[in-house]
Amino acid sequence: GRVQLLPPQNVTLLSKDFAMILTWAPREGYPPNVTYTVRYESQDRLDKWMKVPHCKNIPRSFCNLTCALSSFYVKVRARVKVVWGQSQSPWVKSQFKDYYSDVELAPPVLTVNVRENSIHVSASFPLPACVENLTWKYDLNLWEAGSEDKKKYEGYFRKDTVTINTSALRGNYCFSARALYESINLKHSEFSQPVCVLLNHKG
Repeated sequence: GRVQLLPPQNVTLLSKDFAMILTWAPREGYPPNVTYTVRYESQDRLDKWMKVPHCKNIPRSFCNLTCALSSFYVKVRARVKVVWGQSQSPWVKSQFKDYYSDVELAPPVLTVNVRENSIHVSASFPLPACVENLTWKYDLNLWEAGSEDKKKYEGYFRKDTVTINTSALRGNYCFSARALYESINLKHSEFSQPVCVLLNHKG
C-alpha cells in the first residue's frame, strides 16, 4: 500500500541576497529519492495556490521563488510537500513575507579601474533577472589605509560608475560599498570587503 509520508519540517521563507527562497528540512526515515513540490499564494488572492514549474518534483530542499512571484509588493507565503511514487505528504506552509519590505541585500562586488589621474569604481550586485529594474543604489566609501576619515559617495544607481580625481592622492587607498534599497524604510547591506590600491606611487 501507500507509505505514510510525514511532511518536511522547518519550512521557512527566507529573503536573502536579493532573492526570496523557500527552504525546508527532510525528515529522518524518508525513503531514498523522494522529491518535493512547492506552490505559493499571495495575500491579495488567498486560497489560490500558484504552481512553481521549476520547483515541481525537485530533489533539493530549497526553491528560489523570486522570479515566480506575480508582484513584489504583496505578501506571499509558500507551501511544500514530499512526494514518493504514489505517496505524498500533507502540505506545510511557511509564514508570509513580502519581497519589497523584507528583501535582504548582499554587499556589492566592486570593480576598480586605475587610470592616470583618476579612478573609476563601479558596483555590481548578483540580482535575479526579474528584479533588475527595481531602483537599486549603492554608497561608496574611500579612505586612506590606516585612517578613520572616510570620504562618502552616496546614492549612486547600480549601473553608475563613480569617477574620482586622484591627482592629489598619494599612497594606499581603500574602497568599500554597500547596496541600498528604498522600500518602506531605507534598507542597506553590510559594506563589502575593502579593495585597496596604491595611487601615484613613485617607485
